[in-house]
Amino acid sequence: MHMDNKFGKISRISACAALKDGKTILEELSFTAPYKIMMPFERENGGIQIMPLCASAGIMAGDSQNFFYHVKEGADLEVLSQSFEKIHKMDEGAASRTIEVQVDKNATLYYYPQPVIPFAQSSFDSRMTIHLEDETSCLFLLEIISCGRKAHNECFRYSRFSSKVLLYRNDKLIYRDNTCYEPDRMPMEGIGMYEGYTHVANIFLTKLRDTAANLQLQEKIWQILDEASETEGGITRLTTGDMALRIFGQCAQKLQQTAEKIKKLYEHEQKQNMGAADYGSDSGI
Repeated sequence: MHMDNKFGKISRISACAALKDGKTILEELSFTAPYKIMMPFERENGGIQIMPLCASAGIMAGDSQNFFYHVKEGADLEVLSQSFEKIHKMDEGAASRTIEVQVDKNATLYYYPQPVIPFAQSSFDSRMTIHLEDETSCLFLLEIISCGRKAHNECFRYSRFSSKVLLYRNDKLIYRDNTCYEPDRMPMEGIGMYEGYTHVANIFLTKLRDTAANLQLQEKIWQILDEASETEGGITRLTTGDMALRIFGQCAQKLQQTAEKIKKLYEHEQKQNMGAADYGSDSGI
């Protein structure tokens, strides 16, 4: 049972990115305490990066958050975070977050936050629902979960960490991930769980339009995973052609380095593939 929100109301962020004169802009933006949004950073491809800033030291007992992101047709948005997200000790109660995302056709979203650190005796529930309008809607989604404050001997000392992701395309559910860890009830370091590792990265990326290029992308990602030191991971290619990755490691930085390589590869391949698709359309192929 959640305690009353310490701010007296739900903390909200709502951001809408749109394409104007060939560049992405923030068409609409609103937020409430303790959040605000920095001035967007421009990307070389005409897209923008936004970074929510939080005046709080982290997530506390009773906090309730509601985030909404809308990427309109043709826009390119990347959502970052200012630092590792700390979920503090909770003597009672829990904290929760709900994220709703809409990605229109020919739009791209990179959801690329810093890792989450659940402190000892913390309890947190997150639910993220993403709607992709059609096959041209692009998404790169990252989540890195730490075991806790490893240097403070708090490995898997949190009470509960739950992260549910529901992803729809054309209003049809194509991917569902239900991560729920309760260390007091689960052998977190055992077989079928972390198996000796302390950190995990979950990545989802939408398929390329060209099937052959998509298969080549998968092989290139496998190569990155094989070459990454101190990590172990794998790829699941869905029946839709989209890909889900899970990577284990002993520290967040190694997982971030691997995720960054995969992100850069995906950005490059997506750009090449979209250019080829446009050329084919213009040529009548």
